[in-house]
Amino acid sequence: MKQSHIEVTERIIEKSRPTRAAYLHRIDEMVKRPRGADRLGCANVAHAFAAMSGNDKLRVVAEKAPNIAVVTAYNEMLSAHQPYVSYPEIIRDEAHKHGATVQVAGGVPAMCDGITQGEPGMELSLFSRDTIAMSTAIALSHDVFDAALLLGVCDKIVPGLLIGALQFGHLPCVFVPSGPMSTGIDNTTKSKVREQYAQGKVGRGELLASESAAYHGTGTCTFYGTANSNQMLMEAMGLHVPGAAFVHPHDGMRELLTREAVKMVLKNTQMAHFTPIGKLVDEHVIVNAMVALLATGGSTNHLIHWVAVARAAGIMIDWTDFYHLAKTTPLLASVYPNGKADVNEFQSAGGPAFVIRELIDAGYMFPDVFTVAYGGLRDYGKLPVKENDKLVWKDLPKESSDETIVRTAAFPFNESGGLRLLKGNLGRSVIKISAVPEDRHIIEAPAIVFDAQEELLAAFDRGELEKDFVAVVRFQGPRANGMPELHKLTPPMAVLQNKGYKVAIVTDGRMSGASGKIPAAIHLCPEASAGGPLAKVRTGDIIRLNATVGMVNVLVDEDEWAEREVEVLSDAKRYHNAHGLGRELFGGMRKNVLSAEEGAVTWL
Repeated sequence: MKQSHIEVTERIIEKSRPTRAAYLHRIDEMVKRPRGADRLGCANVAHAFAAMSGNDKLRVVAEKAPNIAVVTAYNEMLSAHQPYVSYPEIIRDEAHKHGATVQVAGGVPAMCDGITQGEPGMELSLFSRDTIAMSTAIALSHDVFDAALLLGVCDKIVPGLLIGALQFGHLPCVFVPSGPMSTGIDNTTKSKVREQYAQGKVGRGELLASESAAYHGTGTCTFYGTANSNQMLMEAMGLHVPGAAFVHPHDGMRELLTREAVKMVLKNTQMAHFTPIGKLVDEHVIVNAMVALLATGGSTNHLIHWVAVARAAGIMIDWTDFYHLAKTTPLLASVYPNGKADVNEFQSAGGPAFVIRELIDAGYMFPDVFTVAYGGLRDYGKLPVKENDKLVWKDLPKESSDETIVRTAAFPFNESGGLRLLKGNLGRSVIKISAVPEDRHIIEAPAIVFDAQEELLAAFDRGELEKDFVAVVRFQGPRANGMPELHKLTPPMAVLQNKGYKVAIVTDGRMSGASGKIPAAIHLCPEASAGGPLAKVRTGDIIRLNATVGMVNVLVDEDEWAEREVEVLSDAKRYHNAHGLGRELFGGMRKNVLSAEEGAVTWL
């Protein structure tokens, strides 16, 4: 194991010692209890199983069969979640074959960021993660379960399900994905049409045709954004059936993988193999997830989400830990927006299995950790295949089948991961540089200050941005308006960059898992609404963003900077961000949320 990774892990273990110990103590106390059907009062038990068939009631009460909870994020708004409509019956059928019972314990909300992008609904997006976590807790709080299967794929859904499940750390859990949609038009073409639309070169009809060709069926979007980064991390944490991430929803192997999830979770309830999720997700597993994110140039959103996930298991991490891991973790994948390939091509070239095997063999990941699979994390370096209607796992070739998409640890795309920590007199932020051209890693230009993304878009439409500048988009943090993704800023900024202007973004908001070739210092902490220095910046101030050395500064005389007042959001804008489309109901979350670097957690 690489010494640098051991040192980071040891630091995490040390600073997490009190919180992790308290968490594990709670798990141990829960495990000691009698099972639910034996422990609860008779009226409670009768309510719990009233809707079950007579045979299932006999199994769970008299025969003491394992009872599996299903928590599902099924809806028809997310293309990736629509296939879940049939999963409960598949799971129930497989469980019956093994003498177990199944109950759909609850459903959780799941919103599509693609639908709400740039709209008021996007201001609910980040907070939907903790709402999902709470919904998961409500589902499992019926407390009659021996294990749980979690059905979710997309951006906030997997982190929310995982945070919720970790509050029931005494239960064995397996996450059940549904896979990516088939390849439509390539992502590069899609982005070019967006840029043409931003310039008025094509109309709404052409843009809609392009978008519909890209997003056209069931499954996750095919770029390597937050949803597909989720799946990579679930594999690296050993919470999936090995290799389940990127099999198409309608591939014949998908049902076999779902049935295998039932078998695995049942085996993990047995005394000899008992693997509750709270014991499985330890400091080494969290580091494995961080390394997998860095090695694949994954979504910047996970610098928020996985901090929150770790905290849910009593583990304390921050961006400094990501920074130290990134310095020595090689970049092994090139998937859009960090390359031209989509996730289906990534899977064909070896996918998560190839990356995990390489990271283990080269000493970047801990192999000897708990997983839901029987053989440990090395099982996740193999590829599932269907033979005679059964799943078998086979070794991948030693060399990459396409070195433009995945590479060995000995021949990486870059010696360091695709994410960087930026520090300076504007605070702490992160930047995803894996897709940013090297000649754009350092930008120094005058600031233009915007208090909303709509202001920048309007200035672009008026032709006022044809110059070198740094767009300061502030009051976009969790406390201000729920930290929406600012993905709609990418096409106009890309147009300006393509024209040769030196442009960048500095913001306390998010840019989404699809952030691309524009240098963007994002998630800036402390945020403007918390009195952060971003609220001191004025239009015309020179800002230097240096991703090479990891700095972001405003070049203002120190005395002047110290005396400059912090601006506040106007009452009208603050009112606008707090009302309409349900935003009123999230006022408590905006008031109590921690910073982005603390995971934007609302439950502490």
